Amino acid sequence: MRAAQRGERLVRQLLTYARRQITHPETVNLNQLIVNIENLMRGAIGEQIEVVTMLSAVLAPAQIDPAQFETAILNLVINSRDAMAGGGRITIETRNVTVDRQYAADNPEVTPGPYVMIAVSDSGSGMTSAVLERAFDPFFTTKEVGKGSGLGLSQVYGFAKTAGGHVKIYSELGIGTTVKLYLPKSSDRPVMPEVGTETASLPPANGHETILLVEDDEDVLAVAAESLRELGYQVATAGNAKQGMEILRGDQPIDLLLSDVMMPGGMNGVQLAVEARRIRPQLKVLLTSGYTATALSLQHGLPDNLDVVEKPFRPEELAEKLRLVIGG
Repeated sequence: MRAAQRGERLVRQLLTYARRQITHPETVNLNQLIVNIENLMRGAIGEQIEVVTMLSAVLAPAQIDPAQFETAILNLVINSRDAMAGGGRITIETRNVTVDRQYAADNPEVTPGPYVMIAVSDSGSGMTSAVLERAFDPFFTTKEVGKGSGLGLSQVYGFAKTAGGHVKIYSELGIGTTVKLYLPKSSDRPVMPEVGTETASLPPANGHETILLVEDDEDVLAVAAESLRELGYQVATAGNAKQGMEILRGDQPIDLLLSDVMMPGGMNGVQLAVEARRIRPQLKVLLTSGYTATALSLQHGLPDNLDVVEKPFRPEELAEKLRLVIGG
């Protein structure tokens, strides 16, 4: 699971850099997001480094993807940590700024106007001009092998561009580095998060629903089947689409088909779902894949009426999606 989650993070960072990642923008107060991950930041950098926050009391809202913003801040904090081997201080500052025409003329990637600025500064070793020029390049890193992926600042850059903003690095050898994120000010009111309300309203499994699980990887099949049983479902399993069709043509009651999309043997999960619904028109279907629903639609002909849960998924994510599909 740790290896899968690390792989997921790397792929998402690459997608963010390439601006191919699906975003879920919300109008939020960035101060609150920073406060929410403060304990996580302190745990990531250790006790030798002091974290100081200077958050504006009148900070304007911004419309961004909260998860990607939190990832960007964590990436910046971890980079600062790695630049201060002997300890030091990280300062996180927020304030409202206006980008004027002169700054925009010197930095063509940004347009003049009102922004929310987040600055992450450290008292570390700083960057040379050569390193500074390549700082946003994917996989470029000055860290030793195994200590960094070279995608941290790339993710920050991609996030800023996707949000319609701008990122700037200021660094001097022996003094430290400051990374400034400029995110467009939003005129909308911030969304107040409602923690857990949607999940809490979902009815639990009643113990009589049966799921046909189709997965060609034996290890994944075993783990997924056990997870489904722990959630209260009856489970039938198949190692490929052909075996799945044999079960569907039989008399065993099946309430939902849960199938991987990419499978060997000539029939993928999308084709299996289509054939399954010809045999059992009322059958509920949920597909699993490392691809996004958009990519599956464009590249593998995913119909609009099929739901997808992205791999790797956690048990609670699967449970919620299953209840939504079965309940719908």
